[in-house]
Amino acid sequence: MPDPLAILKSIFGYDRFRGAQAEIIGHVIDGGDALVLMPTGGGKSLCYQIPALCRDGVGVVVSPLIALMQDQVSALRQVGVRAAALNSTLGYGEMVELERQMRAGELDLVYVAPERLMTEAFLTQLERCRLALFAIDEAHCVSQWGHDFRPEYLQLAALHERFPAVPRIALTATADGPTRREIVEKLSLAQGREFVSSFDRPNIRYRVAPKGSSARHQLLSFLKAEHPRDAGIVYRLSRSKVEDTADWLRQQGFNALPYHAGLDKDTRARNQDRFLKEEGLIMVATIAFGMGIDKPDVRFVAHLDLPKSMEAYYQETGRAGRDGLPSDAWMVYGLQDVARMRQMVADSEASDAKKRLEQLKLNALLGFCETTRCRRQVILDYFGESSEPCGNCDTCLEPVESFDGTLAAQKALSCVYRTGQIFGAGHVIDVLTGADGERVRKLGHDRLSTFGIGRDIGKEEWKSIFRQLVAAGLLRVDMDNHGSLLLTEACRAVLRGEERLSLRRDPAPKRAGRAARARPTLADPHDDALFQELRALRLELARDQGVPPYVIFHDTTLLEMARDKPRSLTAMAGLSGMGRSKLDSYGQAFLEVIDGYA
Repeated sequence: MPDPLAILKSIFGYDRFRGAQAEIIGHVIDGGDALVLMPTGGGKSLCYQIPALCRDGVGVVVSPLIALMQDQVSALRQVGVRAAALNSTLGYGEMVELERQMRAGELDLVYVAPERLMTEAFLTQLERCRLALFAIDEAHCVSQWGHDFRPEYLQLAALHERFPAVPRIALTATADGPTRREIVEKLSLAQGREFVSSFDRPNIRYRVAPKGSSARHQLLSFLKAEHPRDAGIVYRLSRSKVEDTADWLRQQGFNALPYHAGLDKDTRARNQDRFLKEEGLIMVATIAFGMGIDKPDVRFVAHLDLPKSMEAYYQETGRAGRDGLPSDAWMVYGLQDVARMRQMVADSEASDAKKRLEQLKLNALLGFCETTRCRRQVILDYFGESSEPCGNCDTCLEPVESFDGTLAAQKALSCVYRTGQIFGAGHVIDVLTGADGERVRKLGHDRLSTFGIGRDIGKEEWKSIFRQLVAAGLLRVDMDNHGSLLLTEACRAVLRGEERLSLRRDPAPKRAGRAARARPTLADPHDDALFQELRALRLELARDQGVPPYVIFHDTTLLEMARDKPRSLTAMAGLSGMGRSKLDSYGQAFLEVIDGYA
């Protein structure tokens, strides 16, 4: 049997395994089942790709999206692995030929969607093949309580009954305790081993800011200051917001495209293909976009609307920095975001039990947004992991002050009650601060006992307080009645003074450009110029072959080239990610660029 470490070096170009990779690979090679939880960019794919190359037969990989299959297959073929994808893009003759290659042992890995895999015809074909393993990617899709449930995944338990001797490895980057247990149960993995790696993504800088009067201009300041030419993803909640934001970014000089389920299939595929193959393109998208994206050089993920849970936030931000280089997870949110997400949960057709769970998950995300602690600590706590403060998130870099907000909350809640619970935050704040406005006088609210009792606090700080009261569940926003604020049962203890309330004091907005850029850099400007030349060559080679540039080399390999400047193929063979096939195919071309700079 081939040596896994030798395969890692000769094919994939790496000298050593990371974390639990070696243990997982050894377990699967020996025929064991496994559930693998590993963060995006942690090297999950190698945990089934190397066992498939070591064991006899073909490895069958269950993958939910065509784009993800094609991406993986392109990358594997670049390193000399015999890989193919069986999906609806193939003609009948191509399918017949692929199945023949499987039976003849001419393929190492085949990617297939779960609904195709579980057809009787394909299962019968598999019975005529020698099978190395089954790999179930994005395994959290099996969980009905998770954030990305796909019913076709429920059928996959039958693989254990039909092929009991074939090892199965289920993999995901996102699963809390209940989701993990459901994966084990639904896929019949109780006899397998669980491998849970750290959820920490130390290269990602997490930042959350209050949403101002124009979230788009906040985004623009962030992009201009920190990511003017970088690839990134901007998430929006609705299709119309996606279209508007993409159009507006183009008007500001950015190369931006929309992606949502309302676009026709060809447009979605074309936009996704451009995102993968072009440098520095921004995709503005709903959550319909992302699972199939294996692009390693996404330098930022920005949220202009609140995700629905910590799992969703973690998975979406995890699409940044898959190559391990510095990247940003940036989000702005406000009171209306909180209200909208709570309303969406309440109005859903889910069972009461599912609604309660979704509210708890949303509450956890709101706690993350409003925390004064290290954001990385809050994320890791949620997934059952502890850590020291990271020193690389906004609350670590600019510590946030908290204060006893009990009295301010009592004033705010009392004013909501006195004004009749039919007004939004803007009007209530006018009453609290004693604003001498016509509407306040016309309604007689200048004669209320709460008029002017909050003059000692500025309007912006009151906005922050109301946002936090809604996030804490002490107030509810009636979205069907022009955003009016309503008291909840939970506010009684605070109003009576039976419960103290700690609130955060939002830091003052910083001038654009002051934050340190979370981007890969080289200390020597000459090295950086060489890096750009190497990227240009990579893009040219990728266009010639019709593949994404990162399939040729990741940025990490090019940065190493630019820094070390190898002068021979032997020296270049020592670079990270430089396997035998890539050295033979591209080594000389990149050496010539380096020689021109040396």
